[in-house]
Amino acid sequence: MNKVYGVIFKDGNKSYYFKSSLKLTKGNYVVVDTEKGLQFGKISSIIDEKNAQDSFKEIIRQATEDDYNKYLQNLKDADLALKKCISLVKELDLKMKVINAQFTLERTQLLFNFIADDRVDFRELAKKLAGIYHTRIELRQIGTRDKAKEVGGIGICGEQLCCVRFLNKLDTISINMAKDQNLALNPSKINGACGRLLCCLAYENQNYLDNSDGMPHVGDIVNTLNGEGKVISIDILNRKYQVMIDDNKEEFYLDENSEK
Repeated sequence: MNKVYGVIFKDGNKSYYFKSSLKLTKGNYVVVDTEKGLQFGKISSIIDEKNAQDSFKEIIRQATEDDYNKYLQNLKDADLALKKCISLVKELDLKMKVINAQFTLERTQLLFNFIADDRVDFRELAKKLAGIYHTRIELRQIGTRDKAKEVGGIGICGEQLCCVRFLNKLDTISINMAKDQNLALNPSKINGACGRLLCCLAYENQNYLDNSDGMPHVGDIVNTLNGEGKVISIDILNRKYQVMIDDNKEEFYLDENSEK
């Protein structure tokens, strides 16, 4: 019976899920089948077998000492390959910034991630790299969100970036989400390390949309039990708002329209 195992790569905290009939424990090193080829990873969690899905790829084997040594050597060689690639980019005067490099375990592929403002013709670069490393070369252009995911860092919340820890898919985030949550549109407050809108704006957005139903907007003139006034602030999640009535601030709950 297959079980599902969470596997992490390198020193990241984000788990990817694989299935296997092997009896493995947390902390075991394993070799897994990925879209990029065989990769070296570590078991981070064990999940009940009923959650196994046909789409999950297989854990090929528990890693051997030879696998571990290959992995360490690949890390060193990938670092050297990154420096060589950066040197070639300068030599060819390409408008791109190479972020990292990674060998598959069996060195059947060498992947470089890079960022660029426009599309880049890197065919000559790929040819030169293939001539040096004699393996399949993949150069993948990534966005600023993907860069943050690859590089890592600490968010304004003080925690490790969500995209590094657990986000498997980077959803589209809109400025309307910040507006829906009545947040000040200050880039330093609503932008993440990548310079784009915080992914966490999406986490509670539906709750804000649900709770804002029927709520007044700041600046609205409303009738209350204590008379007419102007809305000066709102608390969407608690469904309450402050109203200025005859130079006095008074607080009301939407569902009761009574002062608390």
